[in-house]
Amino acid sequence: MAVQSASPLFLRESEIRRGVELLYFGYSHLYREIEAGLGRQGLGRAHHRALYFIARQPDLTVSDLLRILGITKQSLGRVLNELSERGMIESRVGREDRRQRLLRLTPAGAALEAELFEALRARLSRAYAEAGQGAVAGFWTVLEELIPAEERARVADLRR
Repeated sequence: MAVQSASPLFLRESEIRRGVELLYFGYSHLYREIEAGLGRQGLGRAHHRALYFIARQPDLTVSDLLRILGITKQSLGRVLNELSERGMIESRVGREDRRQRLLRLTPAGAALEAELFEALRARLSRAYAEAGQGAVAGFWTVLEELIPAEERARVADLRR
């Protein structure tokens, strides 16, 4: 696909709408591949997001996962119970605070998360290679600017 440069009038409604549409369709197609695999197992996007962030931060607390995902405690409880029942995550009591529940992937959960990530990695790698380094940096900048300033530190922590 030929790369189209942004109009110098990039803040016009038509340009903003194009960005919204590209975000929607890009996200939709990025996750379409893995949704079929999740569906065969009776899992959905919320399960994948939980697996992904628990993999990124072993011993993540339930309250931190709630903040990251921005879903209700009830919804997260349902997701975590299903993943636990399927032997994909385990929960331990916190070291300092015994009320905390620390989440970690089991080998089965890690294998599923790695399989799902590989599908995302392959698709994003192709898109990044096509777009080029400058475009990728610009894309990251736009996405970071969509995140409220008070939440950016939490996102930055994932890179550590």
